[in-house]
Amino acid sequence: MTIAIITLSREGACLARKLADKLPGAEVYLHADVPAAQAGKTFQSVMDLTSELFGRAESLVFIAPTGLAVRAILPHVRHKTTDPAVVAVDVGGRWAISLLSGHEGGANDLAVRVANILSAEPVLTTTTEAVKTLIVGIGCRRGTPADTIVQAVRQALAAIDADVSQVRLLASVDLKADEAGLLEAARRLEVPLVLISSDEIRTACRRDFAVSATARKKLDLPAVAEPSALLAGRRTRLVLPRQVLAGVTVAVAREDCMWSE
Repeated sequence: MTIAIITLSREGACLARKLADKLPGAEVYLHADVPAAQAGKTFQSVMDLTSELFGRAESLVFIAPTGLAVRAILPHVRHKTTDPAVVAVDVGGRWAISLLSGHEGGANDLAVRVANILSAEPVLTTTTEAVKTLIVGIGCRRGTPADTIVQAVRQALAAIDADVSQVRLLASVDLKADEAGLLEAARRLEVPLVLISSDEIRTACRRDFAVSATARKKLDLPAVAEPSALLAGRRTRLVLPRQVLAGVTVAVAREDCMWSE
């Protein structure tokens, strides 16, 4: 088993099924109080279930309060190189929190995958991620090769005297969720790809970004690269307006962290 999805509520069960449909190897575990009509294995005690799964599953996703997840995993935590990835999701589907084994166990990547499926906000608190302040927004035509996207990203970063080591996230619109070249480019660059919902971009009219005629015609969106870069973070501002590089549209935003001067 790759991913165990654990929840204690009817609302959580709906999210669990949505995740299981998109995450290969996932199994759903529902508390016995959840109506039997919901598909999944049942359990009585989340503490006992976590004890059983902690050494068997590669990843645990709790759709439950973070405090409950912490209490459940606490007796079993040993080392970041051996512990499973643990992600906590609220039952409203708003946040996907990387809770344990962020880098070594892959919880950061899993939190982003979960967030993309649920249109939630990924929460990554590891220091190595927090000191990265750049977000690269990307728009591309269907079928654009990964090589072209990677080169465009590197070229855009070079224009502001930056490189990939300073990038916290790549961002694009949710309509690109199955864009093979974009997914492969994120893998090669070793930067998580966050997908921004189309509706969020459409309602972001007060943000300062340029309208793209191509995005309007092809996707019925005001733009892709600039709003994706701005909306993927907090306290963001554009440091590189949209550039069209070999057919790939790239924009770069910077997050103004509280500690920055």
